[in-house]
Order: sequence, then C-alpha cells, then structure tokens
Amino acid sequence: MNWMFLPLKRYAEFSGRSRRMEYWMFVLFQVLVTLVFGLVFGVAIGSAFSGRGAGNFGALFASMGIAFMVFGLFWLGMLLPTIAVAVRRLHDTDRSGWWLMLYVGPYLLMIVVQLLVFAAQSPGLIVINGLLSLVWLVAAIVLIVFMCLPGTVGANRFGPDPMYPDRDFAETFR
Repeated sequence: MNWMFLPLKRYAEFSGRSRRMEYWMFVLFQVLVTLVFGLVFGVAIGSAFSGRGAGNFGALFASMGIAFMVFGLFWLGMLLPTIAVAVRRLHDTDRSGWWLMLYVGPYLLMIVVQLLVFAAQSPGLIVINGLLSLVWLVAAIVLIVFMCLPGTVGANRFGPDPMYPDRDFAETFR
C-alpha cells in the first residue's frame, strides 16, 4: 500500500529514480480511483432513470457536475506526481525524462490539427490527424515497454539504484 502513495510523498520530485513497483502501483491507484468515480457516475445516472429519482434530471445534472468537478480536481492534483514518477521511472532505465515528449508531442499536434480541421474543413488535415493518432499510439506502446523494463543495476547518471541503494555494484565487480 505504501508503494501507491510514495509518488504523492515525492509530489514534484523529478530527480532520482523510481522502481517499477512504485510506478505501476501508482497507476493502479489512479485506475481504482477512476473506477470509483465511474461507479458514482453510474449510480447517479441509474437513479435518474429508475423508480426513486425518475425524471429528476435537474438533480442528475447538478450531481454529475459536482462529480465531474471533483474528478477534474483529482486529475489536476495527480498530473504533476504522474509526470514526476514517469520521469523518475525513465531515469531508472537510464533514459532522460524528455522521452515523455514522444507521447505528448503527437497528442499536442493532434489538437492543433483538430483546430485547423474545424477552421478550414480540409480533408487533407483529417488524414494528417489520423497519421498523428497512429504515431501517438506507437509512442504510447514504446513508453509502456520502457516502463516495464527493469532498471539499470547499480548507480547510473540519475542516482543510486532504488532497489539496492546501499550496494555499490562497481565495488562488487572489481
């Protein structure tokens, strides 16, 4: 359970390294919270269409608005530690945190192309957006693979080994 909350303790710490356990347990924590929010949304919608709260759409929209605001605040609160733990996880595999731009770059370009498509109504831009979606998907797969790889054994340029911080493997293999 400690692994789930460790990235919150290291909220905006971009230096150092994080183990796979820390990263994936934090991802699991976020998935579980998202599922709870989904359950709350489902119950709210279900009660609006069932016997007790049938036809009370004003209350439904008010409760959904509050739930979406709470979920949005949760998402904003988790954004910085999510980026920080991803950067530290990349550091553990001896990669720079800039590798995250592999995922973010095509996504931002897709947003720009969507705005251009909306403004210009050009079918060529739709094809470009489809290609960017494919690049974004490949980048996501590459980053998932990086997050699954074991960290470098011993200290690397980003700090000591988080799995064995007291061991000096350089001394061991001399």
